[in-house]
Amino acid sequence: MRTQGGDHEVDMIVSRRDGKVVAIETKLSSEVRPADVRQLNWLESEAPELVIDKVLLNTGKYAYRRKDGVAVIPLGMLGV
Repeated sequence: MRTQGGDHEVDMIVSRRDGKVVAIETKLSSEVRPADVRQLNWLESEAPELVIDKVLLNTGKYAYRRKDGVAVIPLGMLGV
């Protein structure tokens, strides 16, 4: 998803039948920086009633949930 002006972009949006969404970013890094989750948090602030979860897929070793609610999940845990 990308805004018309290109100011905001989220890699993937998974939508349920009721319109609720999971926003997903992918990063080819094991380190999570604030900039990596900025767009996920922006989308949630714009549509809090629609975003049910935020996920960052990366190359790290551990899955965890950040204080801002973003689930960090290593790609290797998905079996891909």
